Amino acid sequence: MDDEPAFGEMLGLMLEQAGHRVVLAADGAAGISYLKKKPFDLVLTDLLMPEMDGMEFITNVRRLQPAARILAMSGGGHISSNEYLKMASRLGAHEVLAKPFTEEKLLATVRALLAGQGPARS
Repeated sequence: MDDEPAFGEMLGLMLEQAGHRVVLAADGAAGISYLKKKPFDLVLTDLLMPEMDGMEFITNVRRLQPAARILAMSGGGHISSNEYLKMASRLGAHEVLAKPFTEEKLLATVRALLAGQGPARS
């Protein structure tokens, strides 16, 4: 889920081409609706979104699906992306990525999280 629909669609396509099943949500509220219906192994989220910010979303994911791994992404906003990403980690994100990032970095991070290996290092 991302605040820019085209970016979210691009991420979804990259992940599908790498063999992952993907469900895209338009915003945090839609994402929570999906999480209430079925389990997910991994949840990707932007931190700046309409309807519900990423911090609130991460808190809800941890409550609804404690076993799901969380990858938080941010390009920054009113404060630097590093500050947003640090807060996301404190709230329970298993890994964070600052935008922009490469497709290789995204896929390596997703592989590591799904394998339960924790953060991917470049």
